[in-house]
Order: sequence, then C-alpha cells, then structure tokens
Amino acid sequence: MEMQQFYYDNKIVKKFIYATIVFGVVGMLVGLLLAILFLFPNLTDGISWLSFGRLRPLHTNAVIFAFVGNAMFAGIYYSLQRLLKTRMYSDVLSNINFWGWQLIIVAAAISLPLGYTSSKEYAELEWPIDIFLTLIWVVFGWNMIATILRRRERHLYVAIWFYLATFITIAVLHIFNSLSLPVTFMKSYSVYAGVQDALVQWWYGHNAVAFFLTTPFLGLMYYFVPKAANRPVYSYRLSIIHFWSLIFIYIWAGPHHLLYSALPDWAQNLGVVFSIMLLAPSWGGMINGLLTLRGVWDKVRQDAVLKFFVVAITGYGMATFEGPLLSFKNVNGIAHFTDWIVAHVHVGALAWNGFLAFGMIYWLIPRMTKGKLYSDKLANVHFWIGTLGIIMYTLPLYVAGFTQAAMWKQFNPDGTLTYGNFLETVTQIIPMYWMRAIGGTLYLIGMFILVYNIIQTVRANATIEDELAEAPALTVVSSSRVKGERFHAWLERKPIQMAILATIAILIGGVVQIVPTIMVKSNIPTIDAVKPYTPLELEGRDIYIREGCVGCHSQQVRPFRSEVERYGPQSKAGEYVYDHPFLWGSKRTGPDLMRVGQKYNDNWHFNHMWDPQSTSPGSIMPGYKWLYDNVEMNYGDMEAKLKVMQTLGVPYTDQEVANATKSMKEQGLRILENLKSDPDFVKSYENSKKRAAADGEEFVPMDKREITAVIAYIQRLGTDIKVKTTK
Repeated sequence: MEMQQFYYDNKIVKKFIYATIVFGVVGMLVGLLLAILFLFPNLTDGISWLSFGRLRPLHTNAVIFAFVGNAMFAGIYYSLQRLLKTRMYSDVLSNINFWGWQLIIVAAAISLPLGYTSSKEYAELEWPIDIFLTLIWVVFGWNMIATILRRRERHLYVAIWFYLATFITIAVLHIFNSLSLPVTFMKSYSVYAGVQDALVQWWYGHNAVAFFLTTPFLGLMYYFVPKAANRPVYSYRLSIIHFWSLIFIYIWAGPHHLLYSALPDWAQNLGVVFSIMLLAPSWGGMINGLLTLRGVWDKVRQDAVLKFFVVAITGYGMATFEGPLLSFKNVNGIAHFTDWIVAHVHVGALAWNGFLAFGMIYWLIPRMTKGKLYSDKLANVHFWIGTLGIIMYTLPLYVAGFTQAAMWKQFNPDGTLTYGNFLETVTQIIPMYWMRAIGGTLYLIGMFILVYNIIQTVRANATIEDELAEAPALTVVSSSRVKGERFHAWLERKPIQMAILATIAILIGGVVQIVPTIMVKSNIPTIDAVKPYTPLELEGRDIYIREGCVGCHSQQVRPFRSEVERYGPQSKAGEYVYDHPFLWGSKRTGPDLMRVGQKYNDNWHFNHMWDPQSTSPGSIMPGYKWLYDNVEMNYGDMEAKLKVMQTLGVPYTDQEVANATKSMKEQGLRILENLKSDPDFVKSYENSKKRAAADGEEFVPMDKREITAVIAYIQRLGTDIKVKTTK
C-alpha cells in the first residue's frame, strides 16, 4: 500500500496555545479584581470603565471565549489532523480563524468596559461584533468539515462527533439569540421581549455552557486522556450513548434557569425533566473518562498531566451532578440568585475547563518542541496550588449561598422577616468573599507557574515546526466489507449524515420550547395597565444596561412568601412585554428592583448612586459618579430608539417619536424640582454652578445629566400594576 507523506500544521496549534495562556492570565486577573471589588467596592471609584458592572462581562467573556475558546481551538486543530491523518484543509482558513478570533477578543476587551453591551449573559457583545463572530465561526466550521472530507482515515473517532456537534449547535444558538435591530453602530435592541427573550437567552446561555464549555472539551477528553494514559477509551459503546443522549437532552434544559419566574409552567417543567435526565449521560462520560485510566493509577502519583486530567474529569462529574440537583424546584428555590450558583459555575470553569486545558498544554508543548517539560516538579506544584485554589474559591461560596438563602427566607414568630434589611445578609458573608479572593489568588499563582514552565520549555527545546507524517490514501470500501454493518458503524464513515442527524437532535428541543412561547399568545397574558417606557425612562434603562446593573440586581419577584413580603407582589409575564431586552438577572448581590419604583424619593436615589454607603451603611455597591458629570445626556439617538421599538411592536405613536426630546426634557425638569426639596442638594447644586462659572465651563443643568434618566427609570419599575384601571 502506497504511503503518502504530508505535514501536520503545528504552528496554528502553537498560536492558539500561546493565546490560551495570555488570555488565561488576563481573564483571571480581571476575575481577581472583581473579587477584590466585593471587599473594597470603591477601589476604582469614579473610573467608569473599571467599575464592577462593566468588568464582570469582560471577565466572563475573557474566560469563556478567550481562555477556554483558544484552548478548544488548540486541542481541536492538533487532534483533528492526527485523527484524520491529514493536514488541515487550508492554512489560510486556519490563520483567519486564529487572527479573527483574537480580533473578536480585543473588540470585546475594548467595547465592554466602554459600556457597549446587549446585557444578555455570555452574549453581551453588540451586533457588529456578533456578525464578525458568526463569520469567523463559519470559517472554523468550513475548515473542519473540509478537512474531514479529505481525510485518510475512514472512521470518525468519537472526539470528532463532539467537534461537529459543537460547531453546528453554537452556530444555531448564536444566530437565534443574537437577533436584534440596530439603532446605531454599537447599540441594538433584542427582537424578543420579556418572557420570550428570557427563554431564548437561557436556551442559548445554558447551551453555550453545554456546547462551548462542555462538548468540545469532552472531545478533547476522549483524545488526550487515552493519549496521556497510553490506554484505549474504556468503552466505545458508552461513548456512543454518551454523545447522542447528551446532545439531544442538553438543548431542552435551558428553562431550569427560570424556575419560579414568569415563564409559563409547562416550559419550566420541561426544563426540569430534561435537566434531571442529563445526569445519566453526563456521568456516563465522566465514568468513561476515569475508567480509561484503569491500570495506570500508579502513574497518576508522578504524572502532573494525569493529575490535571483526573481532577478535570472529577470536576465535570461534580458540576454535572450539581446541575440536575439545582434543577429540582425545591432546591432551585433555595439556590437561585445566591452565591451557590457562582460556586457551581466555577467548579466547571476552574476544574473542568481550566485543568483540562492545563493538562493538555503540559502534554502538547514538550511533544511539539521534541523535548521534555522544563520542570515536572513545577507542574506538580501548579496542580496542588490550583487544586487548593479551587477548594478555597468554591467552598466559601457554597457557605455564602446557604447563608443568603437562610437569611432571606427566615421569619419572626409575628410573621415579619427576621432580616428585613437586605444588607444584613451582605455583611454576614463578607468573610466568605475574603476567602474567595484568596482562592482566586492561589489559582492565578498556579497560572503564572505554568507560564514560566512553558516559556522555559520552549527556550530549551526545538522550535515548533510543521511535523512530517505519512499514511496510506483513503481507499474505497467494498460492499462485501461492510455487509451486515450496524447503523452507527456506517454513520461513523459518513460525516455529512452525522452532521445532519446531530442538527436534528439539537433542533427538536429548541423548536418544542421556543416556537409555542413566541407564537401562542396565551402564554404571555397582557395587562392593560402596563405601558411603554417614556423616552427618559428608556434612556435610563439603556444606561442601567450600560453600567451592568443587571449583574447584581434581579427584576423578578418569585412566588415565595419571603420574596413577596420583602419586595412586593409576584412578577407577572405581562409586565415585561415591552422589555427589549429582558433584565431578570441571575444573581442578587443587591436586592431585587422589580418593585422599587416610588419606594424611595428622588433625592434618596440621587444620593445613593453617588455614595451608596451614605444611604445604605454596609453596602458593597460602588458609586456611579460619572453619571453626575457636567455633560449632557444623549438626546440625539432617542428618536431612532423609539422607531426601532415601534418596529418591534412597542406601541409608540408617531407623535411620541417626534416629541421624544421634548418629553425627555420635561420629565427631567420634574425630577429636578423634586430634587430641590432637599436643602443639601440645593446648596451643592448652586456651588457646582459657581465652580463651573469660575472654571469657564458651560454648566449643564442636572435635569439634562444621565443620573436624571436613571432615576426616572428606577422610579418606574414595578409601578404599572399599581395603577387602577376604570372600566
């Protein structure tokens, strides 16, 4: 049989590994800064682009798409070539994939701190970046599928199934969740509203975790763990069951993020059922990974790579046990909105994704540089420091979560809340936040050890070049050879059919859940009293989104006695019909704001946003001093915003659109008059006028500054249903 010689492209793998390391450090540094801001909320006082609300999405995007994303590409580009015994289809496409992905990361790193965000969790990037991301993702898929079609190995190994499912599903999720109407170059509104937007977002959000953080890494597990252990996969049959059951079931589980919310009960219950079912395939995969190490557990004691893989797979098992557990409604009623969820997420991110990436890097770099790792001892030190970091990060947050839930729900014998002041729960868990910061620091130190170890390894060994390989050409399979072949064995030779079946498997759940919610009107009962936001309130809402307030405050009162007592009447689906996008939130670092409108006067909000600790002692909320700057708020885009809202079905009249600026100024003046009821405000306001005159600056009245719009929006929240309609 004639052997064909070719070269594996190691250079593209090198680029993605180096990017993984660089952005891993950056993403974790931002995460550590955020952990410190919980302890010192005014550390970056007055610097808008370093505020918690703007940095939080930067951290999540940096870790998910920059660190984990680059690690995913590195592992796929390395393993795919060797599993298919061919070079990648196109070096040009590989490099477009690499440089395009880094450009997206840089765009995110610039735009998110500047406040350009859609507010949708894990999908915060605005529409031009979304479009570019789609194009780069298509380039990746094109390169991968074309490589599969020119392979020299007929059989498609299990890892490749997971890579294909990742590409297909992320494409579907990203496109449908990102549908929006642009207002300006970096501002858009989601085409979905309220309940519908929430369902689509968490259909995306949960499955971004499933198909970006899980399925590609399962593919990498199926390749790198057997390689590192020098053992075959424990059970190939189990891997088949693992793959098909996982991709079919996962797509249904999104609604478990919206339990006890305004989402229709049937959708919630579907999410619960399928989330619980997920335990079986997830643990099947974990067992398959761990049992692959049978017979080599003695090597685990010395081999740092295997240590990382063992903890990674164990972390995957823990996170995928906890996910179904949290999907039980009685458990979710306790855990949701607490730090328990943050702990859950980080078990997956730090252990499963982080440690698998570290193990892969430690295994790959010596082989691509044709030498040994600079220091096995340092790699082992990294493992132990990283493991301790995970424990010290997550365990305190579990304690914090339980503490929050217990205090929020506790009643006195007379029926009043034991801890009626939300801040009592915040101050109680500050020690847990200190421990989290220490745990994060340890994990980051481990990352720096890896950086040093890899730099020294690359310096000491050969330059990473393309690798010579040889394999026979792909031969035509005769009908006699495949006679009596089982269906799946046939499917493993047919990448297009495999991709089509995978697409069908992931579409079923999405169609069943989303289409009825959007198309069947009875799912979202309307409320006559609910009206669209005024132009000033809409501007305030956009500023609220820009500042990332949804990262700490929910707008969803659940049907619990404790929440109704604390916040007010339960949230109703009809209250959100004009919310593009929805702002229900996923964490209560601060109290829920759904019913905060008219609870406090305008002066309270004015003082609170300037210095939260002055109105709320013990608060860990930072001040938003840039909202008070002597700069006029943006009136120019309001007409365009209202026209887009009209297109989306919000019933603004043409007259309201034409008079948008006038309406904003009139409502702003009313708020200014309310503020003047406070003598302290009047005094400081007059002094600021004098300072502006002395400095030769044009003085912008307070009614025209951004803080006024924010106050207008906050004072509107939850007030519509208080209006009594007369028949």
